[in-house]
Amino acid sequence: MASSSLKPALDDDIEKERRLIIQDYLEGTKDLISRKWDEDGRAPPPRWFSPLECASRSNDSPLLLFLPGIDGVGLGLILHHQRLGKIFDIWCLHIPVMNRTPFQDLVQLIETTVKSEHSRSPNRPIYLVGESLGACLALAVAALNPDIDLILILSNPATSFHNSQLQTLSTLLEVMPEQLPFSLPYDTRIVEGPPLRMLMANVGKGLPFQQTVGEFSESLGTFLHCLSVLPDILPRETLLWKLRMVRSASSFVNSRLHAVKAQTLILSSGRDLLLPSQEEAERLRRTLPNCQIRNFKDSGHTLFMEDGVDLVTIIKGADFYRRTRHIDHVRDYVPLTPSEFKEVSKSYRWLDIATSPVMLSTLENGKIVRGLTGIPSEGPVLFVGYHMLLGWELSPLVCKILIERNIHIRGVAHPLMWSGSDGTMPDVSAYDTYRVMGAVPVSATNLYKLFSTKSHVLLYPGGVREALHRKGEEYKLFWPERSEFVRMAARFGAKIIPFGVVGEDDISEVFLDYNDLMKIPYFRTQIQELNKVGVRLRTDVNGELGNQDLHLPGILPKLPGRFYYLFGKPIETEGRKMELRDKEQAHEVYLKVKSEVENSIAYLKEKREKDPFRNILPRLFYQAIHGIDSEVPTFEI
Repeated sequence: MASSSLKPALDDDIEKERRLIIQDYLEGTKDLISRKWDEDGRAPPPRWFSPLECASRSNDSPLLLFLPGIDGVGLGLILHHQRLGKIFDIWCLHIPVMNRTPFQDLVQLIETTVKSEHSRSPNRPIYLVGESLGACLALAVAALNPDIDLILILSNPATSFHNSQLQTLSTLLEVMPEQLPFSLPYDTRIVEGPPLRMLMANVGKGLPFQQTVGEFSESLGTFLHCLSVLPDILPRETLLWKLRMVRSASSFVNSRLHAVKAQTLILSSGRDLLLPSQEEAERLRRTLPNCQIRNFKDSGHTLFMEDGVDLVTIIKGADFYRRTRHIDHVRDYVPLTPSEFKEVSKSYRWLDIATSPVMLSTLENGKIVRGLTGIPSEGPVLFVGYHMLLGWELSPLVCKILIERNIHIRGVAHPLMWSGSDGTMPDVSAYDTYRVMGAVPVSATNLYKLFSTKSHVLLYPGGVREALHRKGEEYKLFWPERSEFVRMAARFGAKIIPFGVVGEDDISEVFLDYNDLMKIPYFRTQIQELNKVGVRLRTDVNGELGNQDLHLPGILPKLPGRFYYLFGKPIETEGRKMELRDKEQAHEVYLKVKSEVENSIAYLKEKREKDPFRNILPRLFYQAIHGIDSEVPTFEI
């Protein structure tokens, strides 16, 4: 697919994926709360319902139980129903307005459902997604059922009730005479998420006046509509009951946190006006044994109702989606969507502009051409190449191939990206983008699965030693003498594409490398502590090739030059399965791949000397005339 045709496709798909708007939440809420009493005059009991727009799931989708906050409606995930419904069987808990079921009875109701569904599908996890009060319900169920495979996703848990504004609000309601109105202070806090943000955002969009007035009027209508519905969702006596419930829920859960063994993901908002969510998230991470955090510094209390928050993408990025007891990074992967790719490419746009990558590929007849025509469309395909300093070549490589050829590359990466953070390791959230893009931990098993699904796979034999090379080691390969990837490729008839990339020496220079840092006591201690807890690779390889110590070199930036990529002629392994089972034959192919990578690097280093646009200043001047997205010329091939 050409780059010119991809952007309209992206925009079309994003338009198709537009989520339900706040009005749908309000209309759905009115329907759910319309029946306040049964025929016998009693409040209806809590019940589960499955939204109609969540009916597109596959047969092996895990169960997701949504546990609402103090509103109790059960529509808190309405903006996410369509996407979640493709990968989960979704049940939402609705607690009627006048219902007065105590917290522990709600826990028992959820627990009964969990046990029943677990007995039906014992090898499939059950997801409990809860916000504020719902998060307390999820933690309570997990504490009481440590042997059931539960995955908790908790938004701004109300376990911090005693240190929150809700405590103040509860006390105020307790002492305030019933005759006095009490709506606006509470209502504006509840709706400080979507409607109010929509209202304020439209003021500063820079849209034409007529359009601005139209969107502002629409948002104002939504905001006022929300204020009118909220008293029906939470009348004063219901609000007081729910706040008392949150108080007891917080005490109940905090006394049982030690029993929670479930895999837990906490989503915390930086602008939560009701709960100290970020501080509470850190406390829970220190308490729970299998817990991660994702922070949303600009979000309010109603996180799931905010535009730009995509729960499916969050789950994918945190590596929390699985269909069985153990995650399968290949088969459990949820394909990349156009909107996700748009967000990813946006975050690396600066690198693309700064380095203006030149992409060259090789046709089957050996001719080198501009662009990526030489890359096979059908997999399995294995890209094997040079790993630049800090892996700077990764994002342009993956993004350009996806844009120009509509080929999604799955990278095999260091297990560090899946290791828990303990203060010395980098926080795993730093690698969410790589997981969303489909990276998997490097292993023979994962490589086998990727080939079996006819994927395009990216492999760096040089690993950490190459990406964290020393001074003066630019473009030097640190490949161990192992040809396993050749034999694996031959087993599936995969094409091997060797590639070289240059340009790191034109954007930076290493001034403090591993050897320098190990001479400084402070940095030496840090490196040693980091690598004690980090997953080690190549433990059976001696010398520099086996030195996979993780560290961060000192780097000086340069006025940006340019990145150049050359993808070599595909090396066929189809029909050579038996031949390449022989280690000597496989090693010959391995040496050929390595030689082709080195030849590609040498070719690019020579050719770039003739590029009149190698420096950023001529490129910027060219783009100022022809447009920022114009393709900048390069050397003659």
